[in-house]
Amino acid sequence: MMTVVSCITNEHNLLLVLVAALICLFGSAVTLRLLHRGASASGGQRLGWMFLAAVAGGGGVWTTHFVAMLAYEPPAPVSFDPAMTVMSLVIAMVGLLVSFSVSALGVTPVFALAGGALVGLSYSAMHYTGMFAYHVVGLIEWQFGYVVTSILLPVLCSATSVILISQRHLPTRRFWLAVVLLVVGIVGLHFTAMAAYRVTPLAGSSPEIDTAAILALALAIAVVALIIVGTGLASYLIDTNVRTDSQEKLRHMAAHDALTGLPNRANFTSRLSRLVQEAGGHDRKFAVIGVDLNRFKEINDTLGHSAGDEALRIISRRMAQCLKDDEFVARLGGDEFAAVTKCGSRSEVSAFSNRLAEIFNRPIRIGSMEVSVGASMGAAIWPDDAQELDELVNNADLAMYHAKHAFLDGLCFYDAGIGALVRKRRQLAEALRHALDHDELDVHYQEQMSLSTGEVQGYEALLRWTHPQLGPISPSEFIPVAEENGLIGSLGVWVLRRACMDAAVWDPPCRVAVNVSAVQFMDASLPRLVHEVLLETGLPPQRLELELTETALIKDKARSLHIIRQIKALGVGLALDDFGSGYSSLETLRSFPFDKIKLDRAFVDGIEQDRQSKAIVRAVLALGKSLDIPVLAEGIETDEQMSVLRMEGCDEGQGYLLGKPRPVGDLAQKGVPAPMEPPRQHRA
Repeated sequence: MMTVVSCITNEHNLLLVLVAALICLFGSAVTLRLLHRGASASGGQRLGWMFLAAVAGGGGVWTTHFVAMLAYEPPAPVSFDPAMTVMSLVIAMVGLLVSFSVSALGVTPVFALAGGALVGLSYSAMHYTGMFAYHVVGLIEWQFGYVVTSILLPVLCSATSVILISQRHLPTRRFWLAVVLLVVGIVGLHFTAMAAYRVTPLAGSSPEIDTAAILALALAIAVVALIIVGTGLASYLIDTNVRTDSQEKLRHMAAHDALTGLPNRANFTSRLSRLVQEAGGHDRKFAVIGVDLNRFKEINDTLGHSAGDEALRIISRRMAQCLKDDEFVARLGGDEFAAVTKCGSRSEVSAFSNRLAEIFNRPIRIGSMEVSVGASMGAAIWPDDAQELDELVNNADLAMYHAKHAFLDGLCFYDAGIGALVRKRRQLAEALRHALDHDELDVHYQEQMSLSTGEVQGYEALLRWTHPQLGPISPSEFIPVAEENGLIGSLGVWVLRRACMDAAVWDPPCRVAVNVSAVQFMDASLPRLVHEVLLETGLPPQRLELELTETALIKDKARSLHIIRQIKALGVGLALDDFGSGYSSLETLRSFPFDKIKLDRAFVDGIEQDRQSKAIVRAVLALGKSLDIPVLAEGIETDEQMSVLRMEGCDEGQGYLLGKPRPVGDLAQKGVPAPMEPPRQHRA
């Protein structure tokens, strides 16, 4: 040991020794960083990182060796063999590339150990090749013990260093320990080998050393080495920055909605958890507000999905801009959002919701169109309405669904009554879905009668549902539930198939009228479905009549006309249902080829006393005659109503006076109407 220290202090230029040590430290740190990055990569990227590590490591250790050799001051003249000097650099780089490739195989720690040992051997091969390139005018002798020690030292140190660096998770302390070990191995190799090297100058020879030239050469080589190693460091830093940016983008993408940029559901849940931790034990409250846009579907249906996406982006941007401290908004999916605010009272929550409502009600310009969506909002407050976050969010949803179903303009706060009501509707939706899947529904039929002859012209198919526990459930109750839960289309298909199947065996053959919902009508496959059902049931097309409301037509008139023409081409009749209410207009009758007009029951109810109702009925009947379209009056329940309609020339009628909806087994089978019910003023 003292011999090695004496060699350093007495036979070397300490300034160049310091330069060599700094190069060694810098090169080792960069090399191990590149090696660790390569070990975590795969395929071509791994090979690229291994190559950079080998170039940086080989250049760094060769420069350390060469500068240290220049620092050596032998008692005799020296020179260098250029070929052998270059060969030592090649050996260092190629040896490290092979060593790092072996260590990166990573199947077991044995590969890291073997690769690390090869690193030490590569350093030794580089050093002794460089020593052979070092020509001294004198007698050379080697001390074998120091030679063996100089080889074992880098093998052990580099093997340990590579094992430390090969693990995927690399704490800072472990990294610098690996760097120190590698530096110790390199420095120990050089100076132990130099201690093994003994020079006896020949008589008459004296060293002619130009100290300034050697210093300049050493510094020039050091600069080149720093450039090589610095290139590897720059590659590492660039990749680290790119990775950091990419990881930040991935984290942002994972926590935010791609369309709107708002926090997503996962981010929303995480923030709520933090709010609970912050509020716990400090008597603080916060409110969750569930938000569902009211007319977003209309924008999608009439203007297209791109317009709907743009509307969501505009609304989200406006919401983000209106937020204050302790408030945030997340998009949970579709047109559903959730807003959160810290609060001390309900009035603060209401003030926050009013700010949001102003955004939802503000017109949105999309292209040349201006639209307004509006929203239904429901709030639940922690910890008053729930202790658990899942329950809190669910309660806010319940309040929001209640606001939507009840057409409330303002914010609806959760309470137990609302929760019970909404849960009942959800349970009803599940039960309806089960009834549809298990064919537990039924179709009743109501007569449509000629008012002039009293003959039955046909029957309207009406869906009925009897719940096993709750008994009969009114269509006015379960139809809205079906619309809210996306079941209305499936129900429509089921009714169409069942009605055609029943009507196909009627004797005498009568017409059957089936209602088609707006959702079902906007399905471009409706004509094909009707055709398939007719073929499947054997019902002649002229005996089927589809009843449409004007609401189903106005969303896309060109598309509606195309679908209607396809249905008419099958020979199926079309009736305009509930005429006189909603969007009814003469333009609809002019644009679409209807076979019948069904006068809304609202005008029949007051026809005996109300002059305006009678005038409207008279006008509709006159319009029907002028267009050669028969008119059917709905909701006839009294003899007086029947008398007025006959006097005004109404073609057909339907109502409790003429016959209640009945199961198919109870219908008249001989072509005459079922026995007329006693006159009634109100429906049962």
